[in-house]
Amino acid sequence: MTDQNLRKPSLSVTPEKYQTLTKQYTPKPTIIKNVVLAFIVGGIICSIGQIFINLYSTFGLARVEASTAATATMIFLGALLTGLGVYDKIGKFGGAGSIVPVTGFANSIVAPAMEFRREGYVMGVGAKLFTVAGPVLVYGIATSIVVGFAYFLLH
Repeated sequence: MTDQNLRKPSLSVTPEKYQTLTKQYTPKPTIIKNVVLAFIVGGIICSIGQIFINLYSTFGLARVEASTAATATMIFLGALLTGLGVYDKIGKFGGAGSIVPVTGFANSIVAPAMEFRREGYVMGVGAKLFTVAGPVLVYGIATSIVVGFAYFLLH
């Protein structure tokens, strides 16, 4: 095909018209809805954790041990729900409300491992297990060492 058969583009969009079109087609922010859903989902997750603490306390565990057992249970449930594909739906619905509790941490470890499991246990699951949570662990541990050392020097 030769160049003489092509017609030149005829776009006549002014900057003002472009701004108008952009405002027209840009989705409206849903900040209030997102905050409310995050509050509700995070509250439900934390309430379930509190139920486990109370349950373990009735089995005779002290408050600290009951809290530890409840945390382990919530991590297990978060990992299990991630493996079943349920936690992703909770995350889409509740946003940050599903990320902040300890179940979100379990999700951040299990999800990359699930994604790369077909590459094998070593190069897939093992290599990708801490892709998201690894930096959190490294900086958390490093910060705790620095703070502990500063505490030791000051006291």
